[in-house]
Amino acid sequence: MSKIAKAARKIARADRKATHRAAAHRDTPAVKLAGAASEVADQPPLLLLGVGTIVVGAVLRRPTVIRNGVRMLASEVLATAIKNGIKRSIDRTRPQKAIETGKHHFAPGKSEAHGDTSFPSGHTAGAVAVAGAIAQDVPGALAPAYAAAAGVAAVQMPRGKHYILDTVAGAAVGFVAQKATSLIIRAAEPALVRLFKRAR
Repeated sequence: MSKIAKAARKIARADRKATHRAAAHRDTPAVKLAGAASEVADQPPLLLLGVGTIVVGAVLRRPTVIRNGVRMLASEVLATAIKNGIKRSIDRTRPQKAIETGKHHFAPGKSEAHGDTSFPSGHTAGAVAVAGAIAQDVPGALAPAYAAAAGVAAVQMPRGKHYILDTVAGAAVGFVAQKATSLIIRAAEPALVRLFKRAR
């Protein structure tokens, strides 16, 4: 076995050990409350946030607000698409299921069972994507937006929903999705501004 393979196995083992230790608290009131709060980073609430921002911007006739809503919405949609693509090609047992069954599987696969789709964390991907989108147009919101995203990621281990590596991968997905979306919006913005002015 190569040194890289050995290192990877050590990291994966440490990941499981640390996450299972954290997940021992999954039934405590504090973790349940934090977990419920983290559901704001699920796909429907984030999509609603983007659409709502666009509507508010349109009503107030604020192009910057509309752009931010579009950025949030597009970032979340792209992050979800990437995340789903990865989940459809990699199976990983969720921590709670692994603890209950004593079995953990992490390998290429196409299982659609909820308990086998731990990698990557969709909540983390969405939270990071939208946080980055907000920060693009509201620089002052960078710290609180990313702090909220970090909180969403951090609670996934105690909840028994995801492993540490799942949240790291989710954060990477969200970051890439937001950056790609921003590049597209930057290229399309002149045309969007002309369209908005014409609508006025």
